[in-house]
This record gives sequence, C-alpha cells and structure tokens, in this order.
Amino acid sequence: MSAATTIPTDALLVKATLSPGNNDHLPDCLPAIMQHLRGALKPSPAELHSAFSAAHKMLYIYLHLPERVPLDKAVATTLELALEREWPQLQQVCVSRLQKVFEARGASAGSKPVFHYVVEMDPESGWMPELAQWYDTEHMPGLAAVPGCIRAARFLNHDHGPLSLACYDLVTEETLGSAPWLAVRATDWSSRMRPHFTHTVRSMFKVLPGSHTTKSGT
Repeated sequence: MSAATTIPTDALLVKATLSPGNNDHLPDCLPAIMQHLRGALKPSPAELHSAFSAAHKMLYIYLHLPERVPLDKAVATTLELALEREWPQLQQVCVSRLQKVFEARGASAGSKPVFHYVVEMDPESGWMPELAQWYDTEHMPGLAAVPGCIRAARFLNHDHGPLSLACYDLVTEETLGSAPWLAVRATDWSSRMRPHFTHTVRSMFKVLPGSHTTKSGT
C-alpha cells in the first residue's frame, strides 16, 4: 500500500463483516449507517452504494466523492473508529481510500444493478505496468461490452488493499458464466496475466435495496 499520507481520492470503501446472528438485522441498521457516512465526510459523498456477500458475510459500502480530492489517512481511520463504536455488530471494519483508474458504461447501462462482482489482487512484483495496460485496454472494456454488465470500474486501494480492485455492476450473476464473458477471460493476454495476480479475492455481492443513493437521497 502507499506510504504517502495524503492520496488523490475518488471514493472511500468501507469493508466490514457482520457478527454472528446479525445478517437478518442488516436492513434495519443500514439506513442509519448510510446516513452517518453521508454526514461524516467533507465534501459529502455524491453517491453511496452498498452490497452484501452472503458467502463471505461481508458488507461493502462505496462512498463516491463528487470530485477527486486529496484525503489524509486519518480521515479513513477516524471513520473506522466511529463505525466500530456506533455499530458493534460490524466487525473487522476497514475504510480505504480508492483512486479510480478506469470506468466504462456497460452493454446494459441504464438497467438496475442487482449483483456486484469484485476482483481484488496485488500484482506480482514488476508486473503492475503490463497488468494495468491489460486491464484497462483489453479486459475491462471487453467485459463491459458483455450483455448483462451495467458498469465496469477499477480502483487502486491505497490503504487496506489488495491494491487493484476491479468491480462490475451486473443485471444477473449468470453473466459471469455467459459465452461472451468467458471469451473475454480466455484471451491469450488474459492467460499470460492471470498467473501474476497475488492475494486474489473474487467476491459476488447482492446489491442492497436502496443502496444507490445520491445527495438527495434517491
């Protein structure tokens, strides 16, 4: 992760697991958590998106800022402590500053996102330049063009990592098994790059109801 104190930041990512028995209570506490996050940052986030992975018992909340701003690590740390204090059912809370390096509208742009697929990894030493070129010129544009993909984006996670976070808003999770999606994953360049992923985490999330909120609350 970056040793710099201040990082150009496009979004913050809150990661948290839920304590045993609290999965069913998430819909009850989520509005209050989202409201707290909206008021905790200056500038106020333009959008908040939340998603939950039942397989990993993991909650992700993205706070998208209205513009790129330099943020100090202390901002993320303060937010972590506040969330742990106010909502003890949240465990292993991590808040990371994200720097956007790629974004594309998908073939199904305009559809309502139902699933959120995330691939996180650290590049093997020395492979970051080519991995970034592959991701941003072939892989992500190709996946964005697959029917069922609404949006594709990639960020650098400068705090808790892994460093590269690629994410896709999807109409259905079956998109991942579709022939066009698999064809993009099977290119020669993809086969050459994938062995140089380390600390790889692949997660499928369900977008939470009402999670795509703007400043007006819609």
